Amino acid sequence: MARAFVCGCKDLRLDAEERAFLRQTDPFGLILFKRNVSDPAQVKALTSEFRDAVGRGEATVWVDQEGGRVQRLGPPHWPSYPAAQRFLAERPRERAAEAVRLVALLIAHDLREVGINVDCAPVLDVADDLTHAVIGTRAYGKDPVDVAELGRAMMEGLIDGGVLPVVKHVPGHGRARADSHLELPTVEASRAELEARDFAPFRALRDAPAAMTAHVVYTALDPSAPATLSRPILEGLIRGEFGFDGLLVSDDLSMKALSGDFSARAGAAFAAGCNIALHCNGDLAEARPVAEASPELAGESLRRAEAALARIAGGPRPFDVAEGRARLAEIEFATTA
Repeated sequence: MARAFVCGCKDLRLDAEERAFLRQTDPFGLILFKRNVSDPAQVKALTSEFRDAVGRGEATVWVDQEGGRVQRLGPPHWPSYPAAQRFLAERPRERAAEAVRLVALLIAHDLREVGINVDCAPVLDVADDLTHAVIGTRAYGKDPVDVAELGRAMMEGLIDGGVLPVVKHVPGHGRARADSHLELPTVEASRAELEARDFAPFRALRDAPAAMTAHVVYTALDPSAPATLSRPILEGLIRGEFGFDGLLVSDDLSMKALSGDFSARAGAAFAAGCNIALHCNGDLAEARPVAEASPELAGESLRRAEAALARIAGGPRPFDVAEGRARLAEIEFATTA
């Protein structure tokens, strides 16, 4: 049985040490970054190597393919898809959702062609005038209704394309004024303020198959820990009040928002209610203690993982890629970031 963590790798192919680590620990998935991407043949070979190493042909391979500046597969071999912010900025609302859905279907096609079946998208964070650039143009807008509508179009487009979406960053990263890759943000908004704006898209998409947590402290919810490590937030708010029953994945445990050794980070994430621990940078000195602290997928975590993957078990629905790209052009949406 797979262990409840997802790890990265260092380069374009797995080396002998990485293959041995994967065989020994059997992670639920592998996540790819630009350092792991050259061309379609190489990515397809890498995803196959990973599945061979763990001995599971259905093992998950993950990526952040949002569009804009967060796009791991890009030119010259893949289209440059637009940042989320552009959808409403450049067209009426009724056409924005159609454009988002088409982009999701096209991204799903690109990913499946090279063996990737999980996309860490859409971003459901609601922006404001002071939103940190780490989110910035990745947000669909400042109106939670717009964010929920376009987020759903992206989520459902990916599912119809046979790729599992992971909505992020629950319960909302838009008010953070710091980059959680570098430091721990603290949000001091009241519960009422968070409820009115930040929580709304996550409540609206509580039927999402999977969600990624935020490395953000919300003083009105739990001043002692970021959401990723907070049981009151993960179990009390997200599971209890939002009614989210999907797979709950930590954001990257190697980010500097978190402190302590990596075994403790992973253990705290699981204790708080995460089902999957995510470790991205490919450093085996960090990944090994994460693996050791990660249990085998079982019980509710296994049920949620299986339910999430069941959403894409039938593969992609029929979709004419050339026609989709042509339709995107017809609604005056250039595929440039």
